[in-house]
Amino acid sequence: MYSPNEHPPTDPLAENNLQPFFVLHKASKSTAISPGRPTKRRLDSSPKVSLNNENKNENVKMEAFQCVWSKIESKIKDVLRSINADVFDEIGQWVRESFNEICSCRGPVDPSKSSLPYPFVHNGGLVKKLFTGLVFTKNIETVDDILTFAELGLNLKSRGCYVANISSLDFSTKNGIGGCLRAFLRQLLMVDIEAADVSLLASWYSDHDKYEKPVVVIIEDMERCSGALLSDFINMLSEWSVKIPIILIAGVATSADAPRNVLTARALQYLSTSIFSLKCPAERLDAIIEAVLVKNCAGFSVGHKVATFLRNYFLRQDGTVTSFVRALKMAIIQQLSIEPLSFVLKLLVDEGDSKRSWYEDLANLPEELIKHSFELPSYRKYSVNRNNHVELTAMSLGHGLSEMQRLQELWRSRLMCLYEAGRYHKVALLDLYLEALDPELCNSRLSNHGCDSAKDRSLLSNNDKLFKLQKAEVTNQVIRKIRDLPAAKLSQLLKSWERLTKGTMEVHEKIMELQSQMVSEDVKSHKAELTDISKRHINRRYLNVEKDACTSNDKAVTLAGQMIRDTMQPIECIPFHELICFKDVDHLQSALAGDPRRRIQIDLLNFYKILKCGCCSNSGGTLSPSMHDTSIMYTLAQEHGDLINLHDWFQSFKASISSSGKKGLKKLASPKKRKENTSSQNNSDALLQARFCRAVMELQISGLLRMPSKRRPDCVQRVAFGV
Repeated sequence: MYSPNEHPPTDPLAENNLQPFFVLHKASKSTAISPGRPTKRRLDSSPKVSLNNENKNENVKMEAFQCVWSKIESKIKDVLRSINADVFDEIGQWVRESFNEICSCRGPVDPSKSSLPYPFVHNGGLVKKLFTGLVFTKNIETVDDILTFAELGLNLKSRGCYVANISSLDFSTKNGIGGCLRAFLRQLLMVDIEAADVSLLASWYSDHDKYEKPVVVIIEDMERCSGALLSDFINMLSEWSVKIPIILIAGVATSADAPRNVLTARALQYLSTSIFSLKCPAERLDAIIEAVLVKNCAGFSVGHKVATFLRNYFLRQDGTVTSFVRALKMAIIQQLSIEPLSFVLKLLVDEGDSKRSWYEDLANLPEELIKHSFELPSYRKYSVNRNNHVELTAMSLGHGLSEMQRLQELWRSRLMCLYEAGRYHKVALLDLYLEALDPELCNSRLSNHGCDSAKDRSLLSNNDKLFKLQKAEVTNQVIRKIRDLPAAKLSQLLKSWERLTKGTMEVHEKIMELQSQMVSEDVKSHKAELTDISKRHINRRYLNVEKDACTSNDKAVTLAGQMIRDTMQPIECIPFHELICFKDVDHLQSALAGDPRRRIQIDLLNFYKILKCGCCSNSGGTLSPSMHDTSIMYTLAQEHGDLINLHDWFQSFKASISSSGKKGLKKLASPKKRKENTSSQNNSDALLQARFCRAVMELQISGLLRMPSKRRPDCVQRVAFGV
């Protein structure tokens, strides 16, 4: 509400811009103060200090979340924009060619006839033809398509087109053809129109000399539109197809027969269609995983079980990338709320000059947090296995975090090496990523690390299996397929490995050595081709070349096995990984599923943990008049059972509200004020009844109460949820 002297905000989005709010409640009246008598104020600093520390930690975690998620969100937008860049360029080129073809058939413009529908044509050619682009989205749900077509609209606007994005909801029988036209014209004319007519668009297009730019209409999902309305809309646009160069782009999820299933025969004859295809959801998900989780753009990681859950959640939500992004965001929130030291993610995000304050920020942490980091299970297991006990200081924690980053960089480069090898056989990055995160596979590699080199070679050459567990099926398949690569593709693979392993000298040198060996083999084979020898020698030469190629492929297989076995350590096997890695699947699942009534119930009973006020938190869980009315009512409801008598409930509420300060009031009351207290008794009872009714209504709205039935009008039923 705004005061008379204030003006409401002019921003049209202000109504939806929700801001945090707080519940204000009166202070406790547990002690009476006599007038004129000096009192001593008690200073209890411990609660304030603890509250300040808690608020400070929450502020730091909020800053960490904003920093981490803003970087992840921007990276996801860049990935989705780049993965659609080729298709958008193709659509933009088609729009320009279609516009040029329309302009070639358009005769001289007569301003006096610009508002008439049927086109003036220069040399015959196109009459009432509407260039239409069908974009195959390959999505079941439209939530991803809305964002994709919004990006397409921005892309076409940057190319000099007038663009109107119309939702499939506008093509409903409820809105009618007028609603479609209003939504269309509103975006171009930038004004609200009551009587929608395409002639208004024609006047706007001719008056402002806009003949150099096409008008593009984008509908994100043709199959969800009303067929009759969409057919009428197309018939109407076709009448202005030359005078207003309108080009239609429509999203299609199923097949090329979708227009025939939706539109009438008359509307179909006006369409001149071209077909474009977007990347499938699995390809978009692979690109997001590579940019966000594999390349670790924000320092945040997930465990193997959480990654498996995210994959299954993506599939259960019909392959929508939006659902995956939502689950990933919830995982970050859960990590920051569970782990006290998780705000170090902000340190991992900061780059450049910020890295100089890495150890300074850690040195400013309280000793309790430093001690907590060295009590993490991952570090205790590491120190016991290595028999390595270091001094528990911020410097040691900083070294541990730096080592964790180094090991993660090695893991990342080895995974991308595997993915480069799997590209030749269309192996999904998600499958390799899940296997690379599995700590059981890492332990199996370590248990076999004591085998001699001959046994390792036989394991790779005979069975082509780096892991004995069946869970590593995809990794074994990728390594096995390296042997089947031709020389040209193997050379390309080694070049990509050389680029990905620049940081590790030992592996890098082995790759370069294998590359030089392949070059020398190519030189030998080239010289043999130039030499005029007998057919027998030629056959022998081909046998030698084939043998050398097999030797190079075998060496590449062995090198891949060594890279994975020696340096590919998943995040859950690294000390201090609990600080940046989220592993609790149950918390994530419950947060995504949501249970609002149960959450309301918990918050009503433990409201002082949210408000953090001293008067209520010091009461030790007992009722206090300073508590919020709804909290008092729901706490009293726990004592009355599932069936609550309204009269008894009101009396309990009245007693709880008026219990505080009675003795003090008796001492303070003077004979002159007794009449005033008696006269105001009726008003106080009415106020209590109003507060009682309001609290009952709030509990009813929140779903925690069922209202009285005809059989028992004096009782309400409490709806309880497991806490």
